[in-house]
Amino acid sequence: MSHKPVPAIPRPGEGKRGPDGYLGYLLRQASVALRTAMDRALVDQGLTSPQFAVLTMIVAYPGASGADLARLAFLTPQTINVIVRNLERDGAIEKTAHATHGRILRLSATAKGHALLKRCRARVAELEAELAGLLGRDEQRTVRRWLSSVAEKLAEDR
Repeated sequence: MSHKPVPAIPRPGEGKRGPDGYLGYLLRQASVALRTAMDRALVDQGLTSPQFAVLTMIVAYPGASGADLARLAFLTPQTINVIVRNLERDGAIEKTAHATHGRILRLSATAKGHALLKRCRARVAELEAELAGLLGRDEQRTVRRWLSSVAEKLAEDR
């Protein structure tokens, strides 16, 4: 019985993991690489990249509900509940009842949450600057426009 050798798995940027790869796979590969780098950059601040995303959205959209955050941060409502509970436990956010719909809770960042986000944003900005450094200014605009268009097109097709 002859055994075929298992082909070596290419490194990112090589073979189908490089410019000749499938667009969807390359987007996912880049996304996972960014999340891993963000998690490493934020670990000593006590945040994961999903927690960073949620805190960012709470500051950007004060009063957002959990359902709003799930849509904005691309997370499930269950994951949002866990993240919100942990951010609240750590004093980074607070909940208040909606003025007219008492069962709806609105989320906002505390002073501690704003300070935490500022420190974390600086770390993430360094990563984003590294990514931006891979492109010229015009290329960056093109990539940003394309990524936005991808999200818009796929959302409207669904």
